[in-house]
Amino acid sequence: MTSMEPTRPTLLTVNAGRPAAVPYSDAPGGLTGMDKRPVDGPVHISDPGPKGTGGSGVAGDAVCDLRHHGGSDQAVYAFAREELDVWERELGRPLTNGAFGENLTTRGVEVSRALIGERWRIGPDLVLEVTSGRIPCRTFAGHLDEPRWVKRFTRAAAPGAYLRVIAPGAVRAGDPVEIVHRPDHDVTVEREFLASTTRRELLPGLLAAGEALHPEAARAAREYVAANPAGA
Repeated sequence: MTSMEPTRPTLLTVNAGRPAAVPYSDAPGGLTGMDKRPVDGPVHISDPGPKGTGGSGVAGDAVCDLRHHGGSDQAVYAFAREELDVWERELGRPLTNGAFGENLTTRGVEVSRALIGERWRIGPDLVLEVTSGRIPCRTFAGHLDEPRWVKRFTRAAAPGAYLRVIAPGAVRAGDPVEIVHRPDHDVTVEREFLASTTRRELLPGLLAAGEALHPEAARAAREYVAANPAGA
């Protein structure tokens, strides 16, 4: 009897979405790029620029609401295939890679338990840095068309990870994912997500992640500390 080898961390697919008008988006024109599909061949990923002007870091991918999505600190969204499989069983329907609006669908990567500031090398050149978890929104709920989706997704606390681009590069399905840096703290994506949603008392601890933390989460943590000096 042979022992099972651990799954090799792998990029299963790169996913991109084109603008589409939907009734559940409050973006200008009711547009969204949430419906992301796997794309063939190498796809270039780079820093899209500041939030508000920069969209997706993935070439050919649309971000239609620049007020809340895209920009350097949310250049790429990754989600684990293992978590999609959990939701398939929960929802009783198939979920293709990209179904949660993720740009990168991975296998063998603990995406929601990654450390803020953790760096991944994908393929020969691309290096990404974990910044935060994904907060569910009305557009995500409309896209999935599941009752009480925002609450259900929040309760699961497995949000996937936003990443910024440290070194640009082209990637394709099947590329290995290598963790090249793990910071010396215990602030995971899951913890940052809980602090930002249902457990605000965890906010002060996020500051241990330093400059790698998404600026909006860092600002919320500092404001919480200022308002609650005795409990910080």
